[in-house]
Amino acid sequence: MSGSDTPADGDLLEAAAGAPGESLPPAEAFSLLGNETRITILQELWLAPEYPVAFSDLRKRVGMRDSAQFNYHLSKLTEHFVRSTDDGYEFQYAGEKVVRAILAGTFTDRVSLSFPVAGECFDCGGDLEGRYADERLAVHCTDCDATYGRYAFPPGGLRDRTDAEVAQAFDQRVRHLHCLAADGVCPECGGRMDTSVVPDTEDRLGLDVRVDHSCAQCQHTISSPVGLSLLDDSTVVAFHAEHGVELNTREHWTLRWCVTDETTEYETDPERITVTVPLDGEQLTVTLDGDLRVLDTERGCAGAHGDESATTAD
Repeated sequence: MSGSDTPADGDLLEAAAGAPGESLPPAEAFSLLGNETRITILQELWLAPEYPVAFSDLRKRVGMRDSAQFNYHLSKLTEHFVRSTDDGYEFQYAGEKVVRAILAGTFTDRVSLSFPVAGECFDCGGDLEGRYADERLAVHCTDCDATYGRYAFPPGGLRDRTDAEVAQAFDQRVRHLHCLAADGVCPECGGRMDTSVVPDTEDRLGLDVRVDHSCAQCQHTISSPVGLSLLDDSTVVAFHAEHGVELNTREHWTLRWCVTDETTEYETDPERITVTVPLDGEQLTVTLDGDLRVLDTERGCAGAHGDESATTAD
């Protein structure tokens, strides 16, 4: 009934140290950032109007009078977080990631909140709310506490947004994370992502069967109902469009076939998954293989799976 993204067990620092090419031991790399002046250098470099930034200009932006002391701290960042050129200094990719993490509040912000979201519980009909804690946002029923997805969402995504805008941003983030993972690219480290359909025997999502996207490099894993993988399928999108539904703007947790496995059937030999999408008296049945490739689609009148309206509660 839900989805989640979690890092699996594994030593992520050792994995990073094993990256190809010249590398710095992770502990040493992080120790280079353990200084307020160096963080300020990265932040001021980020705020500079254009790159590269001359040594003297960057020193003035940071506000250090002692040129030798400034050069010492800047040299600690050079090659791994900052690149030195003939005209000054600019970012390495790792330096940009550090500043983006700061701006996103990943390492600094601790926020807990809840707010109403669109839709109703498929178990009891209760109201739904978004609950934010531990840098993750989840959609829960306020009555029976059923969960319809829990995924990482940086604290910076809450800033300068209304509740409705946060919900919309969360919906789009979940869609794009799964699209990237399904395409074999880890949204965390860019490593190879493998996809498998497995019985939910650990009751991780409260389903009979779930999809796991797992990264071989950093062990990051995203789990979800099978239906979530069909949100950008052209046939499914067109089916909804014919019924006046813009699927890309409807929150995924308001779609029963997307966040539950009530209309999902799983066979192991050969591995086949069928997801039935009912809508306004009609239904679309999608058959996939174990790699989530669509093998067949079939349209017909809504049957035993019931129906789903083209509209949803605000």
